[in-house]
Amino acid sequence: MYYVKKVAAMIATVLLVTLLSFLAFSVIPGDAARLALGTEATDEQVEALREKMGLNENVFVRYGKWVAGAVKGDLGDSSYYKQPVSELMGDKLKVTLILSLLSLVIIIAVSVPVSVLMSLHEGRATERVLTAVGRVLMAVPSFLTGIILIYIFVYNMQLYDRFRFIDYETDPAAFASFIILPAVALAIPKIAMVTNFLHANLIKEMNKDYTRTLRTMGKSRGYIIWVHALKNAMLPTVTFLGIVATEVLAGSVIIEQVYTIPGLGRLMVQAIGHRDYNVTQAIVLYIAVIVVTVNFVVDLLYRVLDPSVKRGDA
Repeated sequence: MYYVKKVAAMIATVLLVTLLSFLAFSVIPGDAARLALGTEATDEQVEALREKMGLNENVFVRYGKWVAGAVKGDLGDSSYYKQPVSELMGDKLKVTLILSLLSLVIIIAVSVPVSVLMSLHEGRATERVLTAVGRVLMAVPSFLTGIILIYIFVYNMQLYDRFRFIDYETDPAAFASFIILPAVALAIPKIAMVTNFLHANLIKEMNKDYTRTLRTMGKSRGYIIWVHALKNAMLPTVTFLGIVATEVLAGSVIIEQVYTIPGLGRLMVQAIGHRDYNVTQAIVLYIAVIVVTVNFVVDLLYRVLDPSVKRGDA
């Protein structure tokens, strides 16, 4: 019954998000038909295209038709690119997901050991320095981090020829060498956030009775943190990582502009500018599905890590 409710809530969330975006794009200034035909088109031509695109219909009728098509896998055609939306988005979605997943892996791989290091040196210079650095990095937006990394690793080290986007199917090695820099730029502010959050939870765990008992038994601080405290501190951090994962996905829109990556975010910016409603709505759908899926997976992980949650549901 629990999973039925979760799936129903996920579907309702996706429908609500796509409906709100549909309503938003129906009221913003601009005419998709006029943009598609250009300024030289006559009013009759524009009106004919509007009729063909269904723009003269009630917004809720259009949304209902769009949902019916999306359920069947038909997301319509792009009014600007003149091709099916599903074909247009295929490779771009993969690029964005690779960028986001790589960034998330970097966040976890760096923040966990740094948090442990800070906890091992509680009250010492190492903790104070890392805390100060983290506060600075949290305040720096990812696009600025991306520009700084470009200056350091591309312009300063003169890697112009090697630093260009190449499709992963064409040259996996070249793609990997390119995508790592924007992934790091996207990850750096989030590393600081996750590190700060996990470190705070580790300190809380180290002040609890069970850790005090372990210390009286002669266990070292490192042993207590790695074997006992870290596992318990990760429980709230898993939920926080779910929030960070959605922020990483949203942040990829900006990073793709900085590094001119032909991903989903860059396509979305172009589609909004061209009033390409089918493409924009499809991207919103994909993002909504990814976000609710991430939240669902995080919820499942929390239930696995904390058996008391299952008992509470029962």
